[in-house]
Amino acid sequence: MFLSKKLELGTTLTIDWEMTPDYTFGTFESWGGRERFRSSAERIYYFFIDDWGDNPRLCLMERGIKHARVMAEILAPRDMIRRCVAGHGKTSLFERSFAIDEPLKKWLIAHVIDGRDDSLIIPLEPEKPAPLAETDLPGRNAPVPELTRVCLPGEPEEMSEADVAGLAVRFNLYDSERNPTGTFANYLVDNGDNATVSDLVTGLMWQREGVDIMSSRMLLREIDRLNRNGHDGYSDWRLPTMPEALSLIGAEKNSHGQHIHDCFSPHQPFIFTAATRRPGGCWFVDCKQGKAFWSSGTIPGGFGRLCRSERTA
Repeated sequence: MFLSKKLELGTTLTIDWEMTPDYTFGTFESWGGRERFRSSAERIYYFFIDDWGDNPRLCLMERGIKHARVMAEILAPRDMIRRCVAGHGKTSLFERSFAIDEPLKKWLIAHVIDGRDDSLIIPLEPEKPAPLAETDLPGRNAPVPELTRVCLPGEPEEMSEADVAGLAVRFNLYDSERNPTGTFANYLVDNGDNATVSDLVTGLMWQREGVDIMSSRMLLREIDRLNRNGHDGYSDWRLPTMPEALSLIGAEKNSHGQHIHDCFSPHQPFIFTAATRRPGGCWFVDCKQGKAFWSSGTIPGGFGRLCRSERTA
């Protein structure tokens, strides 16, 4: 197949026409992958529409257990791609990757799978996470201005939509939907370890990076593992509560287009919180949209950015 040759894969590439973005988490990030796939080296390929940017794109994904790489963009007719996206109806901001429809499948078979025009295939280089840059924050021992300390709720909660909106107003937290006038002001300092920063207003230490995307159950196991190993010298890391996670969010976007300070890695665009939703689901904070959102489902997936308390209020 000239698709394999164009992408320099070395072996014949087989498309899984049944795989969709909705199925990938359960297949590869939870129990499903280990049942269906015997080795972490196994790979499958499927087409999907990426609608996270300004214009939707038809892409080819390479997927495996804990592995995801967008291999190529396919130059399908724009009107076909847009009709496919429109056919999915109204979706949440969290869901911007779509399965292809039957017209796109037929076009792909005719022009890419059975065709011979490899100019329709644009190989994409794998993204290499950039190392964390200097924070440009004051050091841990630098002089500190007079600060108003704020004690945010630090225990896991079950929260309704009204609860989230209420706490955003109560603590002046920014949420682009619920409290767009929120101006919570933290004071971050660099701990000098290239891994953490601390907020002297809330008394919280934060990971600058975080934990890769996984299910809530897997994330809790990972936190337990990190604490047993004394991650970055500490053994009391935890998920942030809803107000703690929102305390990092502000109205201004950083250089990565996220509503969070530039000292934080952009590779955790939405993070779990310790809050569950009433009547059901998990609460997250989305750094791209600058807001809290919830996701239903039995195994919601997300990133983690852990924190720990440095003082007792």
